[in-house]
Amino acid sequence: MARAGLTAERLTRAAAELADEVGFENVTVSALARRFAVKDASLYSHIKNAQDLRARVAVLALAELADRVAAALAGRAGKDALVAFANAYRDYAKEHPGRYAATQFELDPETAATSAASRHAEMTRAILRGYALSEPGQTDAVRFMHSIFHGYVSLEVAFRFRYQPRDVDTSWTRALDALDSALRNWPPA
Repeated sequence: MARAGLTAERLTRAAAELADEVGFENVTVSALARRFAVKDASLYSHIKNAQDLRARVAVLALAELADRVAAALAGRAGKDALVAFANAYRDYAKEHPGRYAATQFELDPETAATSAASRHAEMTRAILRGYALSEPGQTDAVRFMHSIFHGYVSLEVAFRFRYQPRDVDTSWTRALDALDSALRNWPPA
């Protein structure tokens, strides 16, 4: 019988909080069970295993991030949309480092197709339409944008910029200016 009060949703939310506290890589069934003061076995009526738990946190984080980005993009186009998307992405990563790490978790194709990952792709492509990019350049630009966003925020969250003399916000703004310029001047295929 399932322990009263434990649900897959409640466990997923608690695991997401745990990820932000101790790192996504440290989210385990045992760590989550300790949080609820129960035995590991008590969780298995709600989750399959650690892989399932991590996938659930990834799906939750992707949805949260997509909601935040969508709200930031509302009514924006061109560079304004690019900056709003990037800032929402960066802010989420800084506020929720463990959940952000979960957004990079490789989901099985079926789960990925029904998760907010597809919303991220649609929003990114919508921004790129403002730069008049078509395929195959659009796919290349999606990968380029993700590389810049993920690379920068991953380094920032890991405190890799702390000993450099320039303010990280200034560098971020300059990186977005450079990205906008690159997208406006995208080389033909």
